Amino acid sequence: MKLPTSVNLDTSFKKDVYQGLTSYPKYLYSKYIYDQQGDKLFQQIMDLPEYYLTNCEFEILQSQTDAIIDSFCEGDQGFDLIELGAGDGKKTRLLLDRMLQRKVDFVYKPIDISSHAIDSLATALEEEFPALSLQPEVGAYFEVLSRLKSFGHRKKVILFLGSNIGNLLHPRAVTFLSQLQKNMNPADRVFIGFDQKKNPQTILDAYNDPQGVTEAFNKNLLHRINREFDADFQVDNFKHWETYDPETGTAKSYLVATQPMKVSIDALDLEVELAAWETIHTEISQKYTDEVVNWLAEQAGLLIDTSFTDSQTYYKNYCFKTK
Repeated sequence: MKLPTSVNLDTSFKKDVYQGLTSYPKYLYSKYIYDQQGDKLFQQIMDLPEYYLTNCEFEILQSQTDAIIDSFCEGDQGFDLIELGAGDGKKTRLLLDRMLQRKVDFVYKPIDISSHAIDSLATALEEEFPALSLQPEVGAYFEVLSRLKSFGHRKKVILFLGSNIGNLLHPRAVTFLSQLQKNMNPADRVFIGFDQKKNPQTILDAYNDPQGVTEAFNKNLLHRINREFDADFQVDNFKHWETYDPETGTAKSYLVATQPMKVSIDALDLEVELAAWETIHTEISQKYTDEVVNWLAEQAGLLIDTSFTDSQTYYKNYCFKTK
């Protein structure tokens, strides 16, 4: 779609909102949910009993810490530990603490799209681990990938936790992994969390909690557009709806208009019409099997070096290397 030249679409956020809301079907990218309020809501989601992903990955990192660190290390070679989408760093602290105890030579480079999240994380880590060599950065994943080569010739270990790769459909996941691979040397490693296929009801419950936190999280995107782009979405007139296809392993989140409406977005010089029960797609959460992860790796020029799973086999962390 060709974007209009008459409107000042001077940020990626503006361009993506304009394009998403003038497309059919309509969509918005989930990455823009994460402002200060979005960060807070996501922290609440991770504490929900239904949201098993956090506890499963935490169990893996806690119970297999040394084995995971061993998969990063080769002799005495130091490395940069680069985390994409670092968030609050709760799980990564397990690795940082143990690597400091083992006197591993590393620099931690947390990266997140949310400046609020990065500032909070850096402040907390500096207080908790004064000996930690810390170099935080703010940026989107794909923007950061283009800068990886500038990080020097030191070995890289890239973390992508929380099944964040599940926010990408397979073609974009292959693109993402391929860009990682192009910036990797033979000694580099990529450590990624992949949520596994399981009982479909367990997956639906994780994204449709009865407390309504996930609904508030998705609706925060409309609140943010209202605030930053002088829009007038009537947020209460949208219903959060979650689906899961056990065949493809794709969970999708929608905001569904419960009545016809016209929305003015002054900063984009745009008026959006929605019919009753029309959808805005806000988020996907892909689920995987070993076979699918192997296929993704193969397409991207990567190999699975090793993997780690939780006691319920709900979740896996895979460590990749280049072919």
